[in-house]
Amino acid sequence: MQPRAVAARVLRRVAGNRESLSRAIAAELRQVAHDRQALFKELCFGVARWHVRLGAIRDRLLSRPLKTRDLDIACLLEIGLYQLIYMRLPTHASVDETVRAADALNKPWAKGVVNAVLRNFERERGQLLTTLDRQAEIRLSHPAWLLMRIRSAYPEHWEQICSAANEHPPMTLRVNSAVVSRKEYLLKLEAARLPARAHARVASACMLDHPVDVHRLPDFAAGAVSVQDAAAQLAAPLLRCENGMRVLDACTAPGGKAAHLLELSRGDIDLTLVEIDTDRARLMQSTLTRGGWRATCFVADAARPEDWWNGKPFDRILLDVPCSGTGVIRRHPDIKLLRQPGDIVSLRSRQIALLEALWPLLSDEGMLLYATCSILPEENEQVIDKFMAYNAAWLIESRATLPGDDDMDGFYFASLEKRLAN
Repeated sequence: MQPRAVAARVLRRVAGNRESLSRAIAAELRQVAHDRQALFKELCFGVARWHVRLGAIRDRLLSRPLKTRDLDIACLLEIGLYQLIYMRLPTHASVDETVRAADALNKPWAKGVVNAVLRNFERERGQLLTTLDRQAEIRLSHPAWLLMRIRSAYPEHWEQICSAANEHPPMTLRVNSAVVSRKEYLLKLEAARLPARAHARVASACMLDHPVDVHRLPDFAAGAVSVQDAAAQLAAPLLRCENGMRVLDACTAPGGKAAHLLELSRGDIDLTLVEIDTDRARLMQSTLTRGGWRATCFVADAARPEDWWNGKPFDRILLDVPCSGTGVIRRHPDIKLLRQPGDIVSLRSRQIALLEALWPLLSDEGMLLYATCSILPEENEQVIDKFMAYNAAWLIESRATLPGDDDMDGFYFASLEKRLAN
């Protein structure tokens, strides 16, 4: 099927059904010929990344709003505009192929609309973009509610943060130190003609100059390396595990941080993994299998330890809570379509509930590492402050990264020590 038409169907599922982009792509990918899948994915991710800006341009050019049932045509128009603004494709080919996609969507009546909007954009491009981009939410392609929160939290850096969130993310690898050193693995990449460099701040990380399929990575199947952002690789060292410790990784899928804990300890920890989502739990198990690691795994709600805990305290707990994902928008641009203001309130409640449920499972003088991939204080510092106000917890350290900092995603970490009872 025509890749632009399938991309429109994917984006309709995201915008209309609040389905994640990755799941929508997986559901529709078989409709696209293999040699057109790279274009298809670029259209899906690119339009999601620039949806706010593209939607504003589209709406300005339409003579009258499209009906709700024609959301696929609205998405197709954004696909056409994305090609004209952000892709190095011949204009006539982009317009003609996008017009033809209306037929593939069984809406031939829309061909005239698509053609008119795209041709008018080319004629009015300069003045139209200048006018619309005076609005920050359009220029930076962030929903107004999210832009307001980021601007409030980072009054001096909000534009840089939003701009970084719109960039294509690097492909960052985590080298398994139990198998090979980073220096040795960089030599393997060089021999495989995959240019890469060591990350400046994270000892286990290296970055490819250009993304590749994971199966091209030397010894990937043997677990020598994994794909993981450099900021996410900070979690395992921050937990400071020692050999023989009982360790809990709650909300663990897809299991990258758990694998890193096992790599650093050479497997000499008693690791328990808990994941509530069945499909994501399969990813967790696949991660362990590829690395040859063992752990005690539960598909359960971490906030209900009575369903899975054996009563023995943990020395360390990694709590990577569900969050808004506002720190990883460059990898998951559909977050800007899927998240709503009310989500932050419900996520914050869930985060506090998980902290309250898991804190009693920690041994005296044990450590809990609270982690998010959010840049919003409501999910980070404010959650920790509220929790510490009512619990005997000592903040050892907190650390945060912002999107684009040293080519990293946005993450927040707080290390909490459990004080001895009086």
